[in-house]
Amino acid sequence: MSARTMKGIAFAIAEAIDQEMSGNPKVVVMGEDVTYWGAVFGFTMGLHQKYGRERVIDTPITEQTFMGMAVGAAATGMHPVVSLMFVDFLGAGFDQMYNHMAKNHYMSGGQFAMPVTVLTAIGGGYGDAAQHSQVLYGLFAHVPGFKVVVPSTAYDAKGLTLTALRDNNPVVIFGHKLLTGLPFLPFEGEEETVPEEPYTIPFGQAAVRREGSDLTIVAAGVMVPRSLRAAERLAQDGIDAEVIDVRTLVPLDTDTLVASARKTGRVLIVDEDYQSYGMTGELAFRIQAAAFDALKAPIHRLAVPDVPIPFSEPLESAVIPGVDRIVEEARALAGAQVTAD
Repeated sequence: MSARTMKGIAFAIAEAIDQEMSGNPKVVVMGEDVTYWGAVFGFTMGLHQKYGRERVIDTPITEQTFMGMAVGAAATGMHPVVSLMFVDFLGAGFDQMYNHMAKNHYMSGGQFAMPVTVLTAIGGGYGDAAQHSQVLYGLFAHVPGFKVVVPSTAYDAKGLTLTALRDNNPVVIFGHKLLTGLPFLPFEGEEETVPEEPYTIPFGQAAVRREGSDLTIVAAGVMVPRSLRAAERLAQDGIDAEVIDVRTLVPLDTDTLVASARKTGRVLIVDEDYQSYGMTGELAFRIQAAAFDALKAPIHRLAVPDVPIPFSEPLESAVIPGVDRIVEEARALAGAQVTAD
């Protein structure tokens, strides 16, 4: 298998779609600016030039309409790839996604599959304000019917996207802007080796990015590289942190999380979504339900407090977890003890 160096998830996702489109005429792409702009964050770049407007279709700013088109196309045997440019705009297509795309297979008694892949950009970190900087994958993970994918590396982005394109269920891929590798955005990932040939990565398998013995840090998206950098600093203090990348929230690999919790006895969950009713609470419950007897301290969590993401970059940095805060929270957890009161 041949491979080359790739920078960022945007190039990997676009390549995966290209490779699937070349062999599957049922795959079509639609959404705002998916042609010349590549869905703004690069997820569809190069596809229009290769496949033309018959299969790569710019739509008006009408999320409710093109999400409905995707539902209809999927019901007739197509596999639409739909760009929801910023996840913050999900409300404009809310009914078609939550009440039709996620439920039609169930409500039709299995008569209509819903093979739809939704691509959307998430996250802050560059001062884009409250309506363009959210994560919100917890909303989709909350509703039965969606599979929820959050890649943190280019290798995973390609393999998970190809899996989504071969799935008969609606899959939402959340690509963090700071991992895209595009020149107009800061980049927090790493250049890595990615095979040129198509390959898939199964959903529901977390990745242990760093082995450790003193505590477990669980993260997704851009919080994974930040947690790895935090682990390097913790190692200088003699704290050996294990870092787990969940990769898919639905399905969730609970077994790997529980195994790590039982191994280290201390768990910190780091998230860029809002804290209340979010990923951190769900993961914490599942881990403690299966590993309570092995925990040496209560599970800690670090997430965005329940406020809109600020435009001001100092304030934005104060609410979105960064490396310093992960290190600080992990140090506190490493010294925490179980109390009997």
